[in-house]
Amino acid sequence: MTLLPTSLDEVFADRRVLITGGLGFIGSTLARKLVRLGARVTVVDCLMPQYGGNRRNLAGVAHKIDVIIADVRDHAGLPGLVRGQDFLFNLAGQTSHMDSMTDPETDLEINCRAQLAILEACRKYNPALRTVFASTRQLYGRPENLPVAETHPVRPVDVNGINKLAGESFHLLYSEVHNIPSTVLRLTNTIGPRMRVKDARQTFVGVWIRALVEGRPFEVWDGAQWRDFTYVDDAVEAFLLAAACDAAVGRVFNLGGPPPVTLRHLAELLVELNDGGNFVVKEFPAARKKIDIGDFYADYRLIKETLGWKPRTSLANALRKTLAYYRKELSHYV
Repeated sequence: MTLLPTSLDEVFADRRVLITGGLGFIGSTLARKLVRLGARVTVVDCLMPQYGGNRRNLAGVAHKIDVIIADVRDHAGLPGLVRGQDFLFNLAGQTSHMDSMTDPETDLEINCRAQLAILEACRKYNPALRTVFASTRQLYGRPENLPVAETHPVRPVDVNGINKLAGESFHLLYSEVHNIPSTVLRLTNTIGPRMRVKDARQTFVGVWIRALVEGRPFEVWDGAQWRDFTYVDDAVEAFLLAAACDAAVGRVFNLGGPPPVTLRHLAELLVELNDGGNFVVKEFPAARKKIDIGDFYADYRLIKETLGWKPRTSLANALRKTLAYYRKELSHYV
């Protein structure tokens, strides 16, 4: 097992860190953690309403962070962003699978072309920039076997998965050929405070939680599917370890969560933790069924063995913390 050679405080203190998509769910949680570690943090976000950015996500720490409102599709601005940075956490992306099918050109621009442009800016202006790219389990497609390891074939079932695969491939290629030290993390369902709840563009769990907090029933499609979930603080730890450990350079790692559950069990657990609520089981809408991947849960042994990472938060605690957050903060997220 390769472990962190020093503490995260020593790795990131007084270092310059750039986070694309930094006003979003995971990016803002990462930014908050890096501030506590003593880093000099810059976040970049387009703050377009259909994506995940929300200024509320940096409440209490925004004065300690350089916030730049910009779009990674503005390629001319990228050199100025990457110059002088020590670390890049590249989380800018279009996350909606359905949007990628109805508006594939926008998905291509954000998840593919912009990623290449970011790496070109690094190659020309900061080739030593240590980079971690947020990818997705979606690119595996429908699993042949469970749990899904990094060696599983990649067969995306939607445009989003194809473009995210291209984005991560660019990062790995530039790491190998141009020595821009990059790591790819393939995320499963990430949940926690600051997740998008106004719609299902990031995750269906957000829609469920909003309905519970508002006292409305929510829909569970099918309910028999298996999924795993990573609490956002655990995901952030994986990003930090990936950036800090030389053993991660040029590698792809799955993230995962506690033991997987069926969606019906997840719904029942949420209702229990909320001390009440209702849900209705329905059939999958036809359009979504065409691009659904079926059962999925990840094999995360590689990142555990290589970087010493493992999920620390139980599913029940993750849901409990998320519910508590939105009971107080929901008005800022709808």
